[in-house]
Amino acid sequence: MSIPNNISKEHLLKAIEKINNEGIPVNSDSQYYDVIYNAKKYPPKVIVSYANIFANGIELDRTTFSGGLETQCFKLLEVHGFKIKKKEMSYYNELLKFITVSDKQVIGQGTVGVQNFNQEKTEIYDGLKVEAKFGTGRASAIPWIAFLSEQDSVQDGIYPVYLYYKEKNILILAYGLSETNKPKRTWNLQSKKTIKEYFSNNNLGVAEKYGSSFVFKVYNINKPLNEKEIDEDLNKLISIYKETPKISQTSIKTNVEFRFLDLIECISNTNLNYSRKLLTSFTASLLTKPFVILTGLSGSGKTKLAQAFAMWICEKDEQYCIVAVGADWTNREPLLGFPNALIEGDYKKDEYGVLKLIIDANTNSDKPYFLILDEMNLSHVERYFADFLSVMESKSEIALHSGNEDWNNVPAKIGFPKNLFIIGTVNIDETTYMFSPKVLDRANVIEFRVTKEEMENYLQSNSVINLENLEGLCANMAGSFVEIAKDESLKALDTDELKKSLMSFFSELKKTGAEFGYRNASEILRFAAVVNKIEPAWSMTDIIDAAIMQKLLPKVHGSRRKLEPVLKTLGQLCLQDGQKFDDLLLTKTELDFKDLSKIKYPVSLEKIIRMYDNLISNGFTSYAEA
Repeated sequence: MSIPNNISKEHLLKAIEKINNEGIPVNSDSQYYDVIYNAKKYPPKVIVSYANIFANGIELDRTTFSGGLETQCFKLLEVHGFKIKKKEMSYYNELLKFITVSDKQVIGQGTVGVQNFNQEKTEIYDGLKVEAKFGTGRASAIPWIAFLSEQDSVQDGIYPVYLYYKEKNILILAYGLSETNKPKRTWNLQSKKTIKEYFSNNNLGVAEKYGSSFVFKVYNINKPLNEKEIDEDLNKLISIYKETPKISQTSIKTNVEFRFLDLIECISNTNLNYSRKLLTSFTASLLTKPFVILTGLSGSGKTKLAQAFAMWICEKDEQYCIVAVGADWTNREPLLGFPNALIEGDYKKDEYGVLKLIIDANTNSDKPYFLILDEMNLSHVERYFADFLSVMESKSEIALHSGNEDWNNVPAKIGFPKNLFIIGTVNIDETTYMFSPKVLDRANVIEFRVTKEEMENYLQSNSVINLENLEGLCANMAGSFVEIAKDESLKALDTDELKKSLMSFFSELKKTGAEFGYRNASEILRFAAVVNKIEPAWSMTDIIDAAIMQKLLPKVHGSRRKLEPVLKTLGQLCLQDGQKFDDLLLTKTELDFKDLSKIKYPVSLEKIIRMYDNLISNGFTSYAEA
């Protein structure tokens, strides 16, 4: 039932006066929030329920509406100026009962205490389900209390937990880990000791159970417990627990086949504005070869697309790493770290987590991992990225140190895993460096531009980008995505037109020394096969157009004397039979690039025309545009 909309502030104040006169009804106090008025606390739902008496003559049934943040009940109170505050939660008294009951099991006083605790204990605490176990009849058992969200169970999950080691007279509040099954998610911890380590460091012997859980706080039971300390510690740990990334619901489901159309829908729901053609090229390029360069207009969404895709298909954020490339990078150390020359057997890892990402990708070969290099050309790519470029092709390993064993969990060598995808973003200006043919030869280069229509739509939409909507949304497709990337048996359908077109472009590019080799030809054929699989709506003409733009044109650069006749011929190859490139240049301002009766490869033709205009204006041209 919705709350009547004629309840006013006057009605709410009369409800508070009624509570002052009669008190809070039995079992009606709020569990998590209070309305604070004149320094007194009142249950929000009771106020609204009573207010309806004065507005509509009847008390509102409190079971028919909800309380809590963003509910109609709370919004009604807040809009009329009432302050709502979260209660200070306390578990101190329940914890004392738990310890008392646990001690009775040691001296053999049966199960009465256990039953009483179960009947009296708080079933829900701060929104979490509370479970307890005493190990009845076994003096050596480790009694515990666990606080669980819907995501977790004591058999399969993580959770805050009290562990009572009676024989050691210590109570440990811990970052709990299930021992029955490996948890589906992990605590986000740094430099925390396990219970096993705590026992060893403090000469307590061996932790009989739960040694893999991590210590949050240890209490000496021989001393009185401080109520404020107990409650602050538990509430802090629960706060950490609630902030720990959840398991995406899609990742729990059985893996399903990768569906490109789902990406289009999900990206649209975030208010990001990318064309279907751009998303097709980007996705197919990743699956063709795991190195993609995004170039073009600054602020056009290059980094956002890379981040959005990674968030959409990854189960957790540890599977992707966004690194802002530094202008002072002269070697591989910012990405891979280095052996410590002063301490034998010590390895200094990179500060960004890139090395860990690669190691994790090698360990979990069925999951995708993404390395996103933002503004990749702020430094000379060949200097800091040479090892990556080499192992991409050779399938060899990158040597990290000279040891026979791991140094700080870093192996002596690492391979380039097939489930690691590298996305570099590029802006072109006077502060950046151009890519060498070696780099361009190993990547698909996708150009970002913003059309007039796209800008008009953006300005009219006034929408806010919300990437959080993407988190783990299609992680259940991740396995299928990786399988496609690894599948070397994919074959393109009906490639006669593709091969004929490639030979025509090869002949013209050879005149400038920008012809492609066997690797590029092979990758274009694979690109066609991938597109056939994920986006059957694309014709072979669409595929050829994208391949020219991404693999052939990026290497074209040079002077007017060298390139003017070649660009004209390349432009001619993008037209339908009977059309003339020279005639088109005279009327290019009126040219409709959607007119397929005149234009065969519209995306490539538009780029060639821009390159030609730069050539005429500046005497030099290249694929990259400032």
